[in-house]
Amino acid sequence: MIFKCKINNTHQFTSFTIPYLCRMNWKTITDENQLDTIIEQSYHQPQVLFKHSTRCSISSLAKSRLDSHEAHADIAFHYLDLLTYRPLSNKIAQLFDVAHESPQVLLIRNGKCIYDESHNGIIFKDIIHQASKN
Repeated sequence: MIFKCKINNTHQFTSFTIPYLCRMNWKTITDENQLDTIIEQSYHQPQVLFKHSTRCSISSLAKSRLDSHEAHADIAFHYLDLLTYRPLSNKIAQLFDVAHESPQVLLIRNGKCIYDESHNGIIFKDIIHQASKN
């Protein structure tokens, strides 16, 4: 990702690259076939699933906290509107053997959920820490 910034409040700009960071770029989950792809990709890159209730203030707060950070380029972040796609949310709970909660984050690696958290326990640095573990 290339950024531009002013040099000492002048009209001159310089460009620089931050190789390991990118903006939070949610990949929206809308169908069950995407879960197969997420599982497959989890063998090469950690996959984060964020299950969000658009009617819940705690869920909105958790999403806002995640959105305020720069995502690591080597972790894929997926977003599920669980009110619109409730059967898909239930499938995720069943597939990864994790009780459904809202809001909820699941970290998928090698086809398995290796970390999950909900409500105010959803903390970006904890997700990154868990994703960096071997």
